[in-house]
Amino acid sequence: MLAGKRVLLIIGGGIAAFKSLDLIRRLRERGATVTPVLTKAAEEFVTPLSTSALAGQKVFRDLFDLTDEAEMGHIELSRSADLVVVAPATADLMAKMAGGHANDLASTILMATDKRVLIAPAMNVRMWEHAATQRNIETLKGDAILFVGPDEGEMACGEHGPGRMAEPLAIVDAVEAALSSGPLKGKHVLVTSGPTHEPIDPVRYIANRSSGAQGTAIARSLSALGAHVTFVTGPADVAPPPGVSVRSVQTAQQMLDAVNSALPADAAVFAAAVADWRVASASDSKIKKGDKGTPTLEFAENPDILATVSQLESGRPQLVVGFAAETDDVLAHASAKRDRKGCDWIIANDVSPETGIMGGTENAVTLISAEGHEEWPRMTKARVAERIAARIAEALK
Repeated sequence: MLAGKRVLLIIGGGIAAFKSLDLIRRLRERGATVTPVLTKAAEEFVTPLSTSALAGQKVFRDLFDLTDEAEMGHIELSRSADLVVVAPATADLMAKMAGGHANDLASTILMATDKRVLIAPAMNVRMWEHAATQRNIETLKGDAILFVGPDEGEMACGEHGPGRMAEPLAIVDAVEAALSSGPLKGKHVLVTSGPTHEPIDPVRYIANRSSGAQGTAIARSLSALGAHVTFVTGPADVAPPPGVSVRSVQTAQQMLDAVNSALPADAAVFAAAVADWRVASASDSKIKKGDKGTPTLEFAENPDILATVSQLESGRPQLVVGFAAETDDVLAHASAKRDRKGCDWIIANDVSPETGIMGGTENAVTLISAEGHEEWPRMTKARVAERIAARIAEALK
């Protein structure tokens, strides 16, 4: 049940808002404390008085409330709950979430929260099926936003199809599932992500084209399954996901140090694109052009983080997963890498320029293990992450 759990309920402006009053009652029946937030549009459908009476709590409505904001109320609201629920989640609210907008109390809370977010979409069928909404759905799922519904059926507008908000009891079930022990509850998973920057001098460095998108998506998906995730990231283009323990690094040696300090872990996923080499003696000052011509750089090999952890005699994670970004003979090179490094799985992909995978939004991978290899179809990196996280959960049972 939900005894002692705190739910922050954001009510969007749609006809389905009337169901949110019953949702409040159902959540409280199961012992949850419900703090309501009304958008301006929601007040066209339900009143602050009725919402407050059912919740037994103050209703929050205005981002610029002087009393609340003197205490940074939107930050406190976003952090004090165990779960943030948006019901109904209108097309407009979903678009704000996907786009990172924060122009009212509800959207600002959703940007500031470090808690998991569950949304119950509700809109006209044409709005639900619109390409923009479908893009937003993919973005939100990639951000580890949880969904319940929508249902299919007759709507207030007279049309029929998907877009009806899930019934209150179904939302309650989803809230209980989100707050209950997921398959990775109690497990610690270490994830590395992004590139490393190896300095040449104070203004130049060696790097690669990794955006960090796949590693970030994996960390999100593992966290969504209940894992405690330590996320060690190089200087990636993609921001770290909420709800994980972030350790930011620049170089391969810093990443190895951060990995070692994060152990022990039940599983480790090494998705970072670590530079193989560094400049042996990086200059303390900017290297200038001069009469001596092109400077000669002497390289040294960087530590092999995947092999180091895979071959630990003590404290080795139960499951070690590496990545192999290849441009030719992908399966052969990746299989040899798995044998050489000593890891349990290798996730291999073809990052040839024509694939658009490195730095892109999609991936096509092959999972290589002791049992053989599985080729997965091309899909979004968020979907790849969900499948990897699910497989890790199975392996750690």
